[in-house]
Amino acid sequence: MRMRIMLNSAVIAGALALTGCAAGPESASSSGESRSAAGYPLTVENCDTDVTIERAPERAVSLNQSATEILIALGLADRMAGTSYETDPVADDVAADYESIPLLTDGVLKHETLLEAEPDFVYSSFASFLTAENAGERAELHDLGVPTYLSEFDCTYHEAIEGGATFDMLFDEITTMAEIFGVPDAGSALVAEQQAIVDDGLRIAEGIEGTPRLVWFYSTAASASTPSVAGPGGLPQTVTELLGAENAFADAATKWPEVSWDEVAAREPDVIVLADLTRGYPGDTAEEKIEFLKSDPLTSTMDAVVNDRFIVVPGQYMDPSIHSVQAVPTVAEGLVEFEEQR
Repeated sequence: MRMRIMLNSAVIAGALALTGCAAGPESASSSGESRSAAGYPLTVENCDTDVTIERAPERAVSLNQSATEILIALGLADRMAGTSYETDPVADDVAADYESIPLLTDGVLKHETLLEAEPDFVYSSFASFLTAENAGERAELHDLGVPTYLSEFDCTYHEAIEGGATFDMLFDEITTMAEIFGVPDAGSALVAEQQAIVDDGLRIAEGIEGTPRLVWFYSTAASASTPSVAGPGGLPQTVTELLGAENAFADAATKWPEVSWDEVAAREPDVIVLADLTRGYPGDTAEEKIEFLKSDPLTSTMDAVVNDRFIVVPGQYMDPSIHSVQAVPTVAEGLVEFEEQR
């Protein structure tokens, strides 16, 4: 279990100073690239906002797990002053680095706590975290001299992305992060790894016959009567299209509409993709979802439920993250397996 770390700014600054003395100001990051001042100040356009980074960040704070894991995968754990809001188990390949990063809060990071960490850069995958009620609005943080980056997947909360979300958007985000931190080679290597996983999934998908109809079931409200499912404009829609399948809610108005089980049943999905979440909310785990689907008088009669056509994926596979590419081979394998069982 991770310890909740709440240090005052003086303690954190002192610890950073000690680390700096040991490593030296021009030490190499774990990606093998030096932290030089070349190319700074750097200005990037992000969600219709020009963001200027005066120097490569040394005290970055990520507001959610997927942002944290992108920075870790780029070899930047030693340049992070904190993180927050874990939703899924941390993958083994990044667990050690993840544990080394201070967990500033158990939930959504608030403005005062963020400032106590003395960040020089803030990175979020979700627009709802960069608000006055949470970590602070972007303009406010910029006025304080703290540049921010918001994932282009969520410039406007839950609004479908015009033209659809693509893995190229994820790769561009990785490349931009690498540029901001001055580690372009690490960015190129990570993008190549991610593309290879997508390509493997597409090869598996060649064995899918027909056009299976999918429902991507992410979570429910307090009562299990209003499931949140994938609509258009997000990565689940992109994965569905790449695999030659059909998203049952591709006609929804938002990326993650809340619908009724009557609507789900009426659309007769062939397969239900379940997000296995570990946030601790009621009904979050795949086991709880399946238990509900099999016990509810309506959903228990659905063909996909009767025949156990469930594909279970970690929640991160449905959100933009370094793990979302894994949805391509995982869902493809599930669909091929169901075809073989028919």
